[in-house]
Amino acid sequence: MNLDSLIPQSSWIPTLIALPTLVPFLGAALTLLQGRNARMQRLVTVGAISVALIASGMMLYLTSTNGPYAVKIGGWGGKGYPNGPLGITLVVDRLSALMLVVSTIVLLLVVVYAIGQGIRDGTTDQPVSIFLPSYLILTAGVCNAFLAGDLFNLYVSFEVLLAASFVLLTLGASADRVRAGASYVMVSMVSSLIFLAGIAFAYSTTGTLNLAEMAIRLDDVPSGTRNALFAVLLVAFGIKAAVFPLSTWLPDSYPTAPAPVTAVFAGLLTKVGVYAIIRANTLLFPGGSMNNLLMVAGLLTMLVGILGAIAQSDIKRLLSFTLVSHIGYMIFGIAVGSEISLSAAIYYVAHHILVQTTLFLVVGLIERQAGSASLRRLGGLLASPLLAALFLIPALNLGGIPPFSGFIGKVALLEGGVKDGSVLAWLLVVGSVVTSLLTLYVVARVWTKAFWRPRADAPEGELTNSTASALIEEGEDVLVADREDVGRMPATMVLPTVAMLAVGIALTVWAGPIFGFTGDAAHDLNDRTPYLTAVLGGER
Repeated sequence: MNLDSLIPQSSWIPTLIALPTLVPFLGAALTLLQGRNARMQRLVTVGAISVALIASGMMLYLTSTNGPYAVKIGGWGGKGYPNGPLGITLVVDRLSALMLVVSTIVLLLVVVYAIGQGIRDGTTDQPVSIFLPSYLILTAGVCNAFLAGDLFNLYVSFEVLLAASFVLLTLGASADRVRAGASYVMVSMVSSLIFLAGIAFAYSTTGTLNLAEMAIRLDDVPSGTRNALFAVLLVAFGIKAAVFPLSTWLPDSYPTAPAPVTAVFAGLLTKVGVYAIIRANTLLFPGGSMNNLLMVAGLLTMLVGILGAIAQSDIKRLLSFTLVSHIGYMIFGIAVGSEISLSAAIYYVAHHILVQTTLFLVVGLIERQAGSASLRRLGGLLASPLLAALFLIPALNLGGIPPFSGFIGKVALLEGGVKDGSVLAWLLVVGSVVTSLLTLYVVARVWTKAFWRPRADAPEGELTNSTASALIEEGEDVLVADREDVGRMPATMVLPTVAMLAVGIALTVWAGPIFGFTGDAAHDLNDRTPYLTAVLGGER
């Protein structure tokens, strides 16, 4: 069969680009209407995200062969940008297409995991009727952020996904979740206000919010004004990406949420901020005016994050700190700015989304199996070889052990740093190696305490939670012998975790072609011409 026959013609491309945003929104509305029909809610949710994944895969193929595509929706305001400077522009290029594919894979597998958990635990007292609509709205916000071709649409995307994340983070309304949610809301509101100020600054400076038009007009803006605008946007995006010192909110917020929510938050939400930094640094503000600042921030993010992880005894909090730490690797690649380092950063973003999500899903299985995620209570998990393998492989991948994708991405980042040759780049190279070794120490510590030692040797090994972790935290501490739940891992939770692990391994197996793709994406980002031509150069 000819593959081209399966790809939509150019007249269908505008619809294709809109699908990853539009279909989840429509699915959210339908699931709200079907609040009393759990089966229909599940079918609509899985179907909507599947459509988004298929559309994203088609766009990945199209951009890899033909370059970027743009869709203009509306346009008002008179002179300047075709049809006026105001309106919505959706743009898909190699970078955004790759992010869409990886994100929709993660969103689909995590929701299958969550549905499996809901079926296993029952739905009598669980807030499942609001979980799936909120999840679909989050999906729409994430997808639209990767497609946004104007600054205000990017802002709206952030607000959509944040509104959904507020609901998901505080499901069950336990004291810990409400407290963490309040902190998360406050930090997000500050970030949004700073971003909104940056939008006003950008519009007053350039007279447009379209990214392509703004990129051209910023070339004529005095360097001091450009740097001030870039600094405002970097602060807003840095909070969302959890870049040090703007990252302290994350380890206190994510670990309190249910396992599926924590997994998708850890895998995706910070990467939307990283994507925004990549887009701003390459499209709007090329030339590296903030690269030294980003290098310092990347180094501190790596080291402070991993040192925080060492001090943790709860696996969720430990992984939250490693999440912050490995954001530093991505900032490293962005800051160096060469084609190889930017390609490595894009590859590392995809790697980290998959690996970090997998590890948080495994923690959900650990909580179900052992009744806790605290290293003070865990032990003897090696008795479950499947659970041990599901943890060990992504843990080694996170630590950068060859031949996994974590090792491949880090080697490429180190190569970019060495070729740069500056003092800061060399400090980042050394910091990256140190962080990788400390990451190995951290995951080895989890392995020895949770899997290798007997549970009886744990300081609180006799205690466990009375029920399995769910959307509502209903359990209380009991003796292990008195726990009614025997800790079985349902297949509907294990299979999505295995599938996520397999996708992560595929990133290693096909590292060559994927690096070729990310290299082309990095070339387009540094060149800017393909993006600008797609948006401003008329129809294809």
